Amino acid sequence: MADISASGWESLQGLQLTPVVPDIYCLRVQIANLCFVGDPARDESWVLVDAGLAHAGERIRRAAVDRFGDRPPKAVVLTHGHFDHVGALLELCRPWDVPVYAHPSEFPYLDGSTPYPPPNLAAGGGMMTLLSPLYPRGPIDLGHRLKALPEDGSIPGMPDWQWIHTPGHTPGHVSLYRAADGSLIAGDAFTTVKQESAMAVLTQEPEVHGPPAYFTMDWAAAAESVRKLVELRPSWAMTGHGIPLAGEVLRRGLADLVPKLERVAAKYARALQ
Repeated sequence: MADISASGWESLQGLQLTPVVPDIYCLRVQIANLCFVGDPARDESWVLVDAGLAHAGERIRRAAVDRFGDRPPKAVVLTHGHFDHVGALLELCRPWDVPVYAHPSEFPYLDGSTPYPPPNLAAGGGMMTLLSPLYPRGPIDLGHRLKALPEDGSIPGMPDWQWIHTPGHTPGHVSLYRAADGSLIAGDAFTTVKQESAMAVLTQEPEVHGPPAYFTMDWAAAAESVRKLVELRPSWAMTGHGIPLAGEVLRRGLADLVPKLERVAAKYARALQ
């Protein structure tokens, strides 16, 4: 994995795409990351993972052309359907017209049926939490493009990868893992920045942190999902918010995160009694 400090990650944003490993480049669009998976030196096909915020479509397309030329992706894969992961999706799908894969439990938020629940203003604290009532909750309607991820765990257009159901932040959240080199694209199953804090978002100070608290729907499931990821012992991870982390810093941080999330889950369970 490329050795990228927080300040280096910020400076690289001007270069559009940031290399993490040879076939994975990332793009930060304001507060969220998305990934371009594919190596144009070896294969013409590529996949976009998540789609950033609204009005970012042109920037994403320019970055894609820089990396892959005029070829559209073979598919878009969604970790989940929150506004900062699907914001530019309809804008991108109009010219590309490619399938969009997601877990079936996420379909109500992607087929026009159901908005996400209102944010929890009591969770997490921080300016980003206070602003969360202003964030779009959807749903969006992907129409015929919306497809279910294969039941066997494979990912169309991403050979050697598997998707792992990591619910909690949302019911159909998935993470993407490649066992051959321990690569993990985790979406918001966890983050590497305290996303509730505007200062942390601005500085991108790295830390292994839970999913954005204000929109997390099931804390017990979130803790169990991180436990699944701990067992994979990933060599590096790219999350939906924050910079890439690798090695023991990542693995130790994930292991320490599980009991923290379990304590949050227990707190909410007591509140419901």
